Amino acid sequence: MDLPKITLVLGGQRSGKSRYAEKLIEAVGGGVYLATAQAFDDEMTERIGLHQSRRGDLWVTHEEPLGISNYIENEAESARPILIDCLTLWLTNQVLAENDTKDAIDALKVALAKSPAPVVLVSNEVGQGVTPDNALARKFVDCAGRMNQVLASTADRVVFLTAGIPQIIKDE
Repeated sequence: MDLPKITLVLGGQRSGKSRYAEKLIEAVGGGVYLATAQAFDDEMTERIGLHQSRRGDLWVTHEEPLGISNYIENEAESARPILIDCLTLWLTNQVLAENDTKDAIDALKVALAKSPAPVVLVSNEVGQGVTPDNALARKFVDCAGRMNQVLASTADRVVFLTAGIPQIIKDE
C-alpha cells in the first residue's frame, strides 16, 4: 500500500491503531515517531514501554507531548515519513496546559499542509460510546470529535480499525 501525504488512523482504545500505523511506515523503510504520551501513572508508563519495545532500528523517536506542529514545520526531515501517536493524548496535553485547543488544531492542520514528508496520524474515536456524565468529559469528547473531523477532511486517506481490522473509509 502506498503512503499518501496525510493518513488518519482512527479507532477505539486497543483497536490496533498504533500497530497498523507503524506497519504503514515500516513498509516504506521506517520514519520518525512523534510520541505524545506522558507517563502520569504506572499504567501509562507500562503502555509507553510496550509501544517503545515494538520500535526497532527503522524508527527515530521524539517525545513531543505538545509541539508536534512545530516539529513538522521546523524539524521534519524532508523525506522521512512521520507517525504521530496519539492525537487524543496530544489534545489532552493541550487541555492540561490550558492551551486553546482550536488554535492548536488549526496550527496542526497548517503544519500538515506544509509538511515535506508523509504523515500518519493516530487518533481515538471517542464519540461512539455513552454520553459522559460530566461537563469536562463531554467537552473533551466534543473537542476530540471536532479535531478528528478537521483532520479527516484534510487527510488523503482515513482508516478506521475495529478489532484490529482496518477499514478504509476515505481514499483520495
